Amino acid sequence: PHPSLDFPSSQHLANCHLFPREFSIVTTLKVSLVAPKVRKNEYIFSVVEEKEEEDLLIGLRFSRDGLHFLFRGRSGGVVARWVFRGIQLADDRWHTLVLAFSGHYATLTVDCNTHLELVHSKSLPSDLSVQGSRFHIGSRGRWNGLFSGLIRQLVLVLGSDATPRVCPSSNPGLAELSVPAVLLDLPQKETRSDLTLPSYESEVRVSVGLEKTCSSSVRGQLWFNPVRRALYLCDGTLWVPMLQESQRLDYVLEQQVLSTSSETYDMEVFSVQGLGLMAAMAHRSPSLGSAIYLWRDGGFHLYQKISTHGALSWRHFTMGKKIFLVVSNSRESTGKEETVEKDELSVIYRWNKKTQRFVHYQALQTHCARDWEAFRIQGHTYLAVANHRQGNTNHTIDSVVYKWDRGTQLFEPHQALRTSGAYDWEAFTVGPYHFLAVANAFDGQTTHVDSVIYVWVDGSFRLFQTIKTFCATDWEMFQIGSRVFLVVANGHQLHGNGPGRYAINSTIYELDMSSQLFLRFQDIVTYSAVDWEFFTVGEESYLVVANSFDGESHSLNSIIYRWQGYEGFVPIHRLPTIGCSDWEFFTSGEESYLIYSSATAPLSKVFRLKTH
Repeated sequence: PHPSLDFPSSQHLANCHLFPREFSIVTTLKVSLVAPKVRKNEYIFSVVEEKEEEDLLIGLRFSRDGLHFLFRGRSGGVVARWVFRGIQLADDRWHTLVLAFSGHYATLTVDCNTHLELVHSKSLPSDLSVQGSRFHIGSRGRWNGLFSGLIRQLVLVLGSDATPRVCPSSNPGLAELSVPAVLLDLPQKETRSDLTLPSYESEVRVSVGLEKTCSSSVRGQLWFNPVRRALYLCDGTLWVPMLQESQRLDYVLEQQVLSTSSETYDMEVFSVQGLGLMAAMAHRSPSLGSAIYLWRDGGFHLYQKISTHGALSWRHFTMGKKIFLVVSNSRESTGKEETVEKDELSVIYRWNKKTQRFVHYQALQTHCARDWEAFRIQGHTYLAVANHRQGNTNHTIDSVVYKWDRGTQLFEPHQALRTSGAYDWEAFTVGPYHFLAVANAFDGQTTHVDSVIYVWVDGSFRLFQTIKTFCATDWEMFQIGSRVFLVVANGHQLHGNGPGRYAINSTIYELDMSSQLFLRFQDIVTYSAVDWEFFTVGEESYLVVANSFDGESHSLNSIIYRWQGYEGFVPIHRLPTIGCSDWEFFTSGEESYLIYSSATAPLSKVFRLKTH
């Protein structure tokens, strides 16, 4: 069994732990003609409990005596079986099968022609849980029972009989409901331009779903996207919008005021399979540590406490099925506040499925680490740490890129990059090129320092471009259409013992393809900005800035800007914040949210974005 042909059930049965009682299975397959005694049980697909592979929940099996649908009954390990007999599939030809199930009744339609009905004494249980299970395509998750034919499409349709969506068909054996684009021209279809189409072929077809490929085979057909509430027409290459209801941010509502144990420098919102949304918060207090919150009933609730020491940031990343969190610690674990910050250990935590908690995995030597960035290049996982300073005065030091060593199962140093008071890393790709941008904040004398963009060449990062910044605290890369942008958060202007200036421009740069450089696109006045967050609502693009200090007060407005093409980003909403240190955008269900953290008060706030 190939790893790409199995996946968690939650990936397709989102927000539901029970398998539906009414559903259809549509599959197009070809089985070679072999001796009857050779043909054994072969699984077209199965749903198996992840913890115990022997425990089959649901399966569709092909054998010499028919088609078998299996499911676990109400009595636990006892498997019930429905058998469709008398069908001839092993003839080395394509056949499209539509199986529809509802309660005690099931129907099988083969090539829009043969129609079998079954009434079974045992129906699919209404409480059949698939939580923690996996789908296996073409197998039972092991070598015994591998499917030896070809599968062209395999579709699970919930809550309805899919037969009317497939039949009638001009080519029943290859009737299409959901076929990958690469297979749409296999086999070659005959030209019918000189034929009179049957009435059902000449009718306009409307398909409904989140994704659909437009090609010459579906030219003239309509597609309705229920999320975008838009109707599209296929011109043979692209989907042309016919009718579309575009969502747009109307106003912002306060959803939750989250009291935290300490001031928070950074947040990371991520998702864990089986639990949902989580938020890791980097708390200032070394004695109280940091916390992870779980999203439930429209708000974040404390889920786990983790011992940290002057935490400045969190970063979430995954490697296959492994889930990790890495924290930037800025102080030693001494049990008391230190007047002089020393070298410290930042820590990588790994998600433990049994305990449902993050546990200590690896410690790395860092120097007042301000940020971690995780990224992948050519199948390898890397972590870049932004070392801010060593001691109280030495800001021009090495930040380090670590690489995952598959032998030691640890992150090992890969490359050192000289930085000046590094505050943030931003990894991004443009086409085949991999970039890494560092926000340099201070060199020990001035905040007028260059931030640097590196490009990956022959296994390491090399200088691509330097950009003059003023206490740069954050880079945010985003794309609008085919245009690529980088926005920097400039904190303040300071030189020597002179007065600091906090109301300064932060700048958006756009990648110019002809010069192959990021060029200044737009300046926006910010107030000691420490973070930018890009997000979209419907077809609209937005930026929100974390304004933290104007020279006198930490209580000031952070601002949401909307993209307006030639005009760039224009301010549309002003949100009162207190010492705002970070913004995160996330969605839950059909709702969109923003959450900000405060570096001067023990609170965070969640806002719900009202659209129209």
